[in-house]
Amino acid sequence: MESRVQDAVMLFESGFNCAQSVFAAYADLFGMDRETALKLACPMGAGVGRMREVCGTVSAMAMLSGLKMGNTDPSNEEAKTRSYEIVRKMSDAFREKRGSIICRELLGMPASVTESARPSQRTAAYYATRPCSHIVAEAARIVEEMLLEDVNDQVK
Repeated sequence: MESRVQDAVMLFESGFNCAQSVFAAYADLFGMDRETALKLACPMGAGVGRMREVCGTVSAMAMLSGLKMGNTDPSNEEAKTRSYEIVRKMSDAFREKRGSIICRELLGMPASVTESARPSQRTAAYYATRPCSHIVAEAARIVEEMLLEDVNDQVK
């Protein structure tokens, strides 16, 4: 299977938020169309609703893991544990590479900064001053390493 890292970055650089970009680049592999994926992931961007909390790419990785191995039986504790374990594993890998999973920390913003919900205008200066394209690529690589092993085998 061809890597979708560039697709995720292209989605981000075309104006979609970080969560949408990672989630939509892979959601079809788990049975979800792109339009639905973009809608579902939209509120997770910019650290969930632009609150600068958990990075939207980390949220997207978690949601993708849910599409792959999410639990539908509330009494199945083993399935819940497996689900939580993969999310922790992906988050740990992200944290190891980026130093944090918190949006404002990744962007170097103080915790006291209060921003409006209005997204920043996407300009050349925006992309030049933010690490987000690289963060999207990093999260996409983690998805490929940790979630796509058996999906790759099915597609071949």
